[in-house]
Amino acid sequence: MTERHELEQLYVHESVENVIPPEAFVEAFDDLPIPAELVGDGREYGPTDAVATYVPRPEYLDAGWVHCIRAGYDEFDTDEYEREGVPLTNSSGIHGSTVSEVALNCMLSLARLGHRYRDHQNENEWWEPPYERPFTLENERVCVVGLGTIGEATATRCDALGMDVVGVRRSDEPVPGVSEIFSPDRLHEAIEDARFVVLTVPHTPATDDMLSDAEFEAMREDAYVINVARGPVVDEDALVEALEGDVIAGAGLDVFETEPLPEESPLWDFDDVIVFPHKGSATNRYHLDIAELVAENVDRYQSDEELKNRVA
Repeated sequence: MTERHELEQLYVHESVENVIPPEAFVEAFDDLPIPAELVGDGREYGPTDAVATYVPRPEYLDAGWVHCIRAGYDEFDTDEYEREGVPLTNSSGIHGSTVSEVALNCMLSLARLGHRYRDHQNENEWWEPPYERPFTLENERVCVVGLGTIGEATATRCDALGMDVVGVRRSDEPVPGVSEIFSPDRLHEAIEDARFVVLTVPHTPATDDMLSDAEFEAMREDAYVINVARGPVVDEDALVEALEGDVIAGAGLDVFETEPLPEESPLWDFDDVIVFPHKGSATNRYHLDIAELVAENVDRYQSDEELKNRVA
C-alpha cells in the first residue's frame, strides 16, 4: 500500500464529455475545499491528486485516488489498482431513479403502444391497433433480474402500478414490493410466467449471455425483454432469432453488444423493439449527481474514512 497523502487537487479528465458537460461538471465543485481543473491526456499525476474520468489511463496509477464517473468499470484493471495501492471508485448507486424510469417508459409504451402511435404519427396516419393488442401494466407479472439500486427502484415503481413483482438475485433478503425472490439458478422458473423481464444486473462472466436461446424459449410468447443493464447480458443474435420467430413479443433496449448500434442491425426494424441510445442515466442534472458523490468521497478521503463505492 502506498503512503496516503492529503488531496490537494481534483483533475477532471476531458473524457467525461461522453456523458456529461465537462465545464458544468467542474463548476459543480466550486465549493470543494480543493481546486478542480479540466485536463486532457499527457498530464502527470502524484499522490496528492484525485482524478475523475470516464476512461482509464496508465498515468492514473500515480494518483492518490481515481473515480470512474460511470457505474461500469470493466475497462479499469482493478488488480493493477490494488497492486499499486490506488483507490478506485465508481458511480454506482446514483442511477436508481433515472434508469428505472427508462425501464418503466419501455414497459408503458410496449403495453399501451405509445411507440407505435408515434411511428404512425410520423407518417400522418390515424392508426388503430387490433382490439386485443393494448394492455395495462396493472396485474401483469414483471421479473426484475438483479435487485441492486436500479433493480429495487424498478421494483418499487412497478409495485406502485399494481404489477406482480418478482425478482432474481443471490441474496434472499426481502425487497419492498417484491413478492418472491428467486436465486440465479432458478432463472427459468422466475421468468417463465413474466410478461416483462427487466435486466438490471452488472456485466460479469456470470451474467454474460444471461438471456439466450434457452431463456427465450422459457419465456411467454407475449413477453417482453427490457435491458437497462449491459449489452452482453443478452445474446443479441438469439434475441433477434426469438423476435423473428415470435418466440417473444418485443423488447425495450438501452444497451447493446456494439454501441452505437450498427446501422445494419435487425433490431432497428422490429415494430415492437424500442431502441434507446444508452441514455438511461441521462438527465439535465446527471453531472450534479456524480459531483455530489465525488465531493462526498473527497471529504471521506481527507478524513481517512472508507471511500464510498470503492471497487479496488
